[in-house]
Amino acid sequence: MAEIEVSVEINASIDKVWEIVSDLDMEPEFWKGTKEVRNISKNGNYVTREVTIAFRDQKCMQEIKIEPKEKIEIKFTKGIIDGTKIITLTSIDEKTILKAKWDIKLTGMMGMFTGVIKKHIENGTIQALQKIKEQTER
Repeated sequence: MAEIEVSVEINASIDKVWEIVSDLDMEPEFWKGTKEVRNISKNGNYVTREVTIAFRDQKCMQEIKIEPKEKIEIKFTKGIIDGTKIITLTSIDEKTILKAKWDIKLTGMMGMFTGVIKKHIENGTIQALQKIKEQTER
């Protein structure tokens, strides 16, 4: 498994940061590894969707659990990626700590390349959190 943890401090309220990160349809604008999202179903704070990732335009299924203003837990349930990506928000004074934690591996024969893609995912995560920070602090 590849474990990746990246965080950023944002000079904005948790409400303002949540407004951006909880808009799941906007994910491709911030996360370069996500090319397209297609929501399959939504039931309260649970979303099932199909995502097209940049790695060979592969499609993955995800189940998402949303805990408002606290956490978004994304579980990869089908496709080339197996594991989770968890986005958490923590409020400290007038600032927000935004953290992304991945615990994933590639499935099947692609599993041997998990270590290779780890750095790409880490760099993409750093860029995504920075973009979210810039957007929020405007």
